[in-house]
Amino acid sequence: MRLVLASTSPARLALLRAAGIEPEAVPPGVDEEAEVAAEEARLGRALPAEELVLLLARLKAEAVAERLGTADALVLGGDSAFAFDGRVFGKPHTPAAALARWRAQRGHSGVLHSGHWLVDARHGTGSGSATSAEVRFAGDLADAELEAYVASGEPLEVAGAFTIDGLAGAFIDRIEGDPSTVVGLSLPALRRLVTATGTPWPALWNR
Repeated sequence: MRLVLASTSPARLALLRAAGIEPEAVPPGVDEEAEVAAEEARLGRALPAEELVLLLARLKAEAVAERLGTADALVLGGDSAFAFDGRVFGKPHTPAAALARWRAQRGHSGVLHSGHWLVDARHGTGSGSATSAEVRFAGDLADAELEAYVASGEPLEVAGAFTIDGLAGAFIDRIEGDPSTVVGLSLPALRRLVTATGTPWPALWNR
């Protein structure tokens, strides 16, 4: 079975490859900020992290599935957000924002939420789930370490301004929950979505 990844995330691609799956990666072309703003305006409230990541995962998967049409393929959309101190954070984009977040979160914990939506292109049906994992950051991080990390550019385009599979791995003391959720794609959650379509998980192994 062919798996199409509706994402340009290098971390999700690497995770799937390590799990024996070489997906076809297709940019979803979704304006995330506009879609979230529209949904929040429709609901009249801010979206909590779980709803936000599931919404964006669904929109990405559906956008790519629509372009594919009927095909022997499963289309996976994913999205992540980091909840910390009562707020929901996506990608910081700028060095100043990334550094401010790290100064606030060192020595504390937050929750990384990942949304998954799988469309079975054979039938046009879809389903999804959101997973979460708590992340505890080291409390003894020096400003110089944080500044060097931000200068590397790694945290600018990842949810929460950190990774566990890159330079920030040494800055994280503990994870409670599925580690792949923190990377941005829960492999156990994906397996359940895949098997619910009647597709055995090993059918995706193509590496």
